[in-house]
Amino acid sequence: MSNQTEEIKKEAPHSSENNENIGLKHQRKSFDWTKYETHLNSEQQEERNKFEKIYAETLPKIQELEIYQGTITHITEKNLIVDIGFKAEGAIPISEFRENLNFEVGEKMEVMVVKMDYKGQCILSYQKAKTMRNWERINEAHEKGEVILGYVAARTKGGLIIEIFDIECFLPGSHINVKPVRDYDTYVGKTMEVKVVKINKKTKNVVVSHKILIERDIEEQRKEMISKLDKGQVLEGKIKNILPYGAFVDLGGVDALLHITDMSWPHINHPTEVVQLEQELKFVVLGVDKDKNRIQLGLKQLQPHPWNSLDKNLKVGSKIKGKVSVLADYGAFVEIIPGVEALLHISEMSWSYDLSSTQDFVQIGDEIEAVLLTIDRQERKMSLSVKQLTPDPWIDIQNKYPIGSKHVGIVRKFTNFGISLELEKGISGIIYANDLSWGKKIKHPSEFCNINDKLEAIILALDPQTRRLNLGHKQITENPWEKYEKIYYVGSVHNGFIVNLFDKGASVKLLNDQIGYYQEIEAFAPLRFLEKKDGSTLKKEEKSTFKVIEFNKETKKIVVSHTSIYREKDQKKEKTRVKNRKFERSTLGDIAGLAKLKEQIEKEKK
Repeated sequence: MSNQTEEIKKEAPHSSENNENIGLKHQRKSFDWTKYETHLNSEQQEERNKFEKIYAETLPKIQELEIYQGTITHITEKNLIVDIGFKAEGAIPISEFRENLNFEVGEKMEVMVVKMDYKGQCILSYQKAKTMRNWERINEAHEKGEVILGYVAARTKGGLIIEIFDIECFLPGSHINVKPVRDYDTYVGKTMEVKVVKINKKTKNVVVSHKILIERDIEEQRKEMISKLDKGQVLEGKIKNILPYGAFVDLGGVDALLHITDMSWPHINHPTEVVQLEQELKFVVLGVDKDKNRIQLGLKQLQPHPWNSLDKNLKVGSKIKGKVSVLADYGAFVEIIPGVEALLHISEMSWSYDLSSTQDFVQIGDEIEAVLLTIDRQERKMSLSVKQLTPDPWIDIQNKYPIGSKHVGIVRKFTNFGISLELEKGISGIIYANDLSWGKKIKHPSEFCNINDKLEAIILALDPQTRRLNLGHKQITENPWEKYEKIYYVGSVHNGFIVNLFDKGASVKLLNDQIGYYQEIEAFAPLRFLEKKDGSTLKKEEKSTFKVIEFNKETKKIVVSHTSIYREKDQKKEKTRVKNRKFERSTLGDIAGLAKLKEQIEKEKK
C-alpha cells in the first residue's frame, strides 16, 4: 500500500502539507483502479499476475456441505472463529456446543461449510460435521458387522432407545435377549454391546440388536461342545420344551432332541407320559451331526431291552396273547409284553378278502389271541396271524358253494358297486347293484336293504385262487322281462300313474291288465309326451293311460307316451273324414257319367 501511495504522491502537484493531505483524500475517493492498471507497464502487469496466481493456489477449493479441518483463531462471547485455510475465516455460534465449551485458541476441529455468502464469508457448523462423521461411522460398522458399545437412554413402545455416536437408535424388545424380556426399565441407563442390523437412509432410522451377539456366543459354545460329543456318551440334561413328537433337552447351553420313540420301550401316545418340563434326567447320545450342529438323545436305551425278558420257549406256531397298541393301513401292532410288539398284517386277520381297513377287524386296546408266524430275536421282530387259529373255510369251497346253488347271508357292508354278503365266517361274496333287482334301477345298495339284513342269493361265479365269490339276488326269481316283452310291446296301451317327475320327463308304473296289479318295473315318459289334451301336463301320482313307444329287453328300458293316445285318435278321425269326402266326390262323378251313358244308349236304340 505504501508503494501505491508514493506513486500517487509523485503524480500529485506540489503544495503545502495540509493541502497535500486534502488532495490525497480526494484522490483516494475518486481513484480509478482500472485506469491505474492500464498505465502499468507490461513487466509490472506480468509480475502482478504472477503473485495473484501464487496466492490463488494457496487457497483451498471450498465446497458447501463438505467437511474441512479448521483451526480456532478466536473465541468471543457469541461465536467461535475458525480458520479453514480460505481467504476468510468462518464463525460458529457458541449455541451449537451443547456440551461444555473446552476449546482453546489454536485447537483444531472438523467443521462443515454450510454456505458461502456473496461476500465470501463461510457459514460453518460443528454439529453438522460431527453428525455426518457419526453417520459415516454407523454405516461403516453396519457394512463391516462390527460390535458397537451403546448407551441405553430410554425405553419406548416395543423396545429401547440406545445412543451410538450421539445418534439415537432403536433396539426392538425381541432383539434384547434370546429369552423374552418383561421389564425394559432394568436396561435404562446402562451400556450394551449391539450390532447394527438395519439402516433406513431416507428416514435416518437405525435398528440394532443385542440378541444376535448372544446367539453368536451360544452358537460358538454349541459348536465347541458338539465337537467334544461322541455316540454313547451319557449326559445330564433338563427337559426344556415338550412337543407331540418329542422333547428338547438343555445340556447346559446346547439343545438336543429326544424323540418320542426313544423315550420308552413300551409304546406311548404323548411324551408327557414319560417326561415333564424342568425334569432333570440322564440321557445317552444316539447321534451327533457336527455339520448341522444337531444332537439326538435317547432315554429308553439306558434301560434293559424288553426282548431280553421275552419267553425263550416261544417259537413259530406258538399261540400268544396280546393287546392292540398301534393301528396302521397295512395292519396292527400287538404288544406281547411291555416294550415288545409283533405285527399282525391285515392279510393275516381274516380268511375273508373283504377287509378294506384294519379298523374293520380290530381296535386299539383289543385283547386278541394269535399264532406266532415268524420270530427273529436278533432283529427283534415277529409277526402274528389270527386267521390261522381256525381252518381255512375256502378248502373244498366248490363243493360247499357250487355255481347255481342258493344260500342266505348277512349284509355286512355297502360299497360303491354293490353289497358284501357274508355266507359264513371267513367267506363273503359280492352282489353287484345290477344283480339286486330285475326291474328297479338301484343307484345305491342302501335303497334296497340295510346292514345286517338277511338276504337270499345264488352263486353266479367262483374263483378259489383269488377267493372271490360273485353272487346274485334277482336271479333267484325268473326274469320277468321275458313276460314283459309279450305284455308291453310297442303300440300297446296301459293304465299307469306318475311316480316321480324330472327335468326331462317322468317315471311311470304300469298296470298289468292280465293280472290286475302294478308291476315292479318303471317306464320312462319324456316330458313332451306328458301333455294332456287340454294343454296341461300330468302331475305326480296322477293316473292316466300310456302307450308303449319303445321296448328293449336287453337294456330293460320301456318308453311310454300319454300324448300319443289322443293325437292318434284325432289323426284317425281326420283320415276317416278325408276318406269319406273322397268317396262322396267320386260318387257324384260316377252318377254324371252314368247319365251320359244312358242318353247314348237310348239314342242308339232309336
